[in-house]
Amino acid sequence: MGASDRERVRGRVRGRGGHTVVDRGAWDRRTLLLGAAALTGAAATAPLLGGTATAYVRSGDADALFEAGEFERAGRAYERILRKDPANMHAARRRGHVALLSNRFPEAEKYLTTALNLAPDDKRTNRLLADCYTRQDKFPLAVPRWHAAGEESYAEQFAAIQGTPYQIHGDTARVPWQQTDPFPLVEASINGGPPKKFSFYTHVDALGLSAKLAKEAGLKAVAKQRIDAFGDVIWLYYGVLDSFHLGGIELRNIPVGWSERESGGEVAPDAHDGMIGTWVFYHFLTTFDYAGRSLILRRRTPETAQRARADAARAGARPLPLWLAGGHLLFTEGSVTDVAGSKAGVVSLNLGGTGEQVAGISEETAKRLGVRVDYDRPFASFAAGRPVEGYPCYPRELRLGGVTAKSLYSYAGGKDTLGDEGFHKVAGFDHAFHKPNNITLDFTDMNAYVARGKAA
Repeated sequence: MGASDRERVRGRVRGRGGHTVVDRGAWDRRTLLLGAAALTGAAATAPLLGGTATAYVRSGDADALFEAGEFERAGRAYERILRKDPANMHAARRRGHVALLSNRFPEAEKYLTTALNLAPDDKRTNRLLADCYTRQDKFPLAVPRWHAAGEESYAEQFAAIQGTPYQIHGDTARVPWQQTDPFPLVEASINGGPPKKFSFYTHVDALGLSAKLAKEAGLKAVAKQRIDAFGDVIWLYYGVLDSFHLGGIELRNIPVGWSERESGGEVAPDAHDGMIGTWVFYHFLTTFDYAGRSLILRRRTPETAQRARADAARAGARPLPLWLAGGHLLFTEGSVTDVAGSKAGVVSLNLGGTGEQVAGISEETAKRLGVRVDYDRPFASFAAGRPVEGYPCYPRELRLGGVTAKSLYSYAGGKDTLGDEGFHKVAGFDHAFHKPNNITLDFTDMNAYVARGKAA
């Protein structure tokens, strides 16, 4: 499986005993089509910064600031570079990337367009600009950028969507969970059909269906792609769905995907009927009410955002920054503490999925902080369709805002890299961490609110 193919299957799938480990490569949006494969809550993790990186940060080096997750400082540093060297494509692209992380679309378009004019064939710039337009549902503008980025399947899918995408009907949906473990399930229906069981996971992008449900609904693929994964040939199909009904909300005219093995059958049979990804959630003010066992979707309006802030304040939850990378991957600020020290920084916010671990960290991070790692109990799993190995570990404290988990089962695994996002991650906070909490995501002001107990 080549590098480009591996990018299609960067999502995690359940390994033996439900364990998962970190995949150190790029995160790709193709995981939506493997969503029927019971993707796990495994987190993207990456290194804590050592002395050398810290020295670079203090010197104000723009790239080191970006890699350290100091995004606003990095943005200002790239602006200084561009004032001296307006033709610096890398600085323009990175400055646009900083804006895109926080959904500041006019800024992102300005700098990414500058970078594109300087290097029209640069695939990374084209991909970022395609993502920028896609988040705004500007699909006609996104299509040529997806083509230029070499993402033909996305280009064909978005070109096939006619009229207004993601049409929202209804104001609020409060959908009870049918179960929490091994992964949350809610009921939803497609094209006016009977209720089906859907999971959700913020490491996939669009709505994903099982091949069986796609066939029952009579969906036709507008694009398809062949990849090698999990010891088999997998076909990924891209289509357009007329209607998705979830509680009191209906979405119309939305991208959808499904997958099947060339040898026959589902990628993960009998897991669920589909999986809801971040592309659906970022069209709403979304609350994952783990403690109350419900999924709450509200229209994104100034009024709903104000109510969310007020509810969070009453619960004692301060706003955390929310960053969106790779089109659908969520990040915020958090920390890990143990006997050798504490480190705060960017963490992956993994909502939904499965797995009993509270968090995932790299082995290097675990060693640096003095986290107890149980090397006598290795477990096997998959990442990018390949077998990998991880180990149980027990960080003294994991923290998101005012919410903590102390000495609870986590895992250590994988190597430290920047990942395709280009910045370091301290840890990933997974499905089990969130069970006593509720988490509200405001994709307008780009804040996350994490509080103990049920949502208001």
